[in-house]
Amino acid sequence: MATTVSTPVSTHEKLLRSREASTQLAQLSTIQKNAMLLVMAKAIEAGENSILEANRADLESSGLAGPMRDRLLLNAERIAEIARGLREVANLPDPVYERLAEWERPNGLRIRKVRVPLGVVGIIYESRPNVTVDTVALALKTSNAIVLRGGKEAAHSNQRLVEILTSVVGVPEGAIQLLDSSTRDSVQELIKARGLVDVIIPRGGPELITYVTENSAVPVIETGAGNCHIFVDESADFDMADRIVINAKTQRPSVCNAAEKLLVHERIASDYVPRIVKKLLDCGVEVRGDKATCRLAAGLNVIPVVPQDWGEEYLRLCIAIRVLLDVKEAIAHINRHSTKHSDSIITNEEANARRFLRLVDSAAVYWNASTRFFPQTARYPKRRTSSSARNSRKWQRASRKPWRKSSIWWSKRAPALANRWVTSCHRSCSPSSGTKKRSSPRTPLIFRNNCCTKIFRS
Repeated sequence: MATTVSTPVSTHEKLLRSREASTQLAQLSTIQKNAMLLVMAKAIEAGENSILEANRADLESSGLAGPMRDRLLLNAERIAEIARGLREVANLPDPVYERLAEWERPNGLRIRKVRVPLGVVGIIYESRPNVTVDTVALALKTSNAIVLRGGKEAAHSNQRLVEILTSVVGVPEGAIQLLDSSTRDSVQELIKARGLVDVIIPRGGPELITYVTENSAVPVIETGAGNCHIFVDESADFDMADRIVINAKTQRPSVCNAAEKLLVHERIASDYVPRIVKKLLDCGVEVRGDKATCRLAAGLNVIPVVPQDWGEEYLRLCIAIRVLLDVKEAIAHINRHSTKHSDSIITNEEANARRFLRLVDSAAVYWNASTRFFPQTARYPKRRTSSSARNSRKWQRASRKPWRKSSIWWSKRAPALANRWVTSCHRSCSPSSGTKKRSSPRTPLIFRNNCCTKIFRS
């Protein structure tokens, strides 16, 4: 009786297969890509039991606890969220070959600027199985092959998820590759694979990101950790502020857009600080505070902060509070200590909100909304409909991704639509580098290129 021996596929061979698959993906139509994603969603739901079994094996062998264990954990609800994410990506507009600009030279030469796939995208990430499916969905939607190198703690979960995704009919062979996570050699081979991999995206803690950016021979799109802030301004509605702060801190504290710092205007601090500290403590949150916070919340269990607290990403039920002079000082504090991820202002003073939105140097900045992007936590007074608001709604309909009326979100670095994760906004970018529409100072200013997107709702 013949015996079949399967030879492990080397990292180099997997990268070669991904390169070949990238040319096939570039030829797929939008209908074909969307159909694949929808079938993947059904396959994930159908494979729930096997996924949970693999995840239990990871949990038992990982030795992780607290927030890191929570990131690794899968359950029926999270699997349903993963499947829903696949369907949401399928419903997004296809950015591939989107025409960004077109013009004709005096000599008759016609020039057109269009979006094209990057080719092969390498993702290095920690033990979060949902990232496996999320990144595959975005890669396939944008016609890119993807090479995954997840954390060793999630090896069984990632393996099972990739098996399910690659079994879907229509997925080109090699389009989704999972590297060996038991050794760091696979990371080294991936970040040195210039010519086979077009871009590397590290997703994880500061140490991982720093290592990849400093050692990669492949271009890197650097992501950041999430030391996120909420500033409660003097005109803030306290009930609204309570809902937003509690949601941003407690809804899921182990994720990168959970709030880690709370800044409070000094004019309302005597009233608001004791109130919010008590509510946070009731929710099981460890509260740390500066001298003013400790004084105002005397009698409550507030731990004095140390300087290192202001730059730390807790990733657990812990928050640090500081009392500040005004919005100017809050902006300065955020720009000094944040990781440029997500920051929010709670205020009814439009001038302060617009100043905050404009000057805070973060990827996502919010006005009266949670950093967890739950705008239903906020309510707004009705405002007169302006031409700029009408223009904004027209763009929202055109993008087929409507924005909730109750939120204001300003994204400085997230490129538009489905390919937002495979593009980067460099600090040297200029508004003139993209197509722009602006008819008046209050009209939404929207840059839709591979560098920068700004969405402004009046």
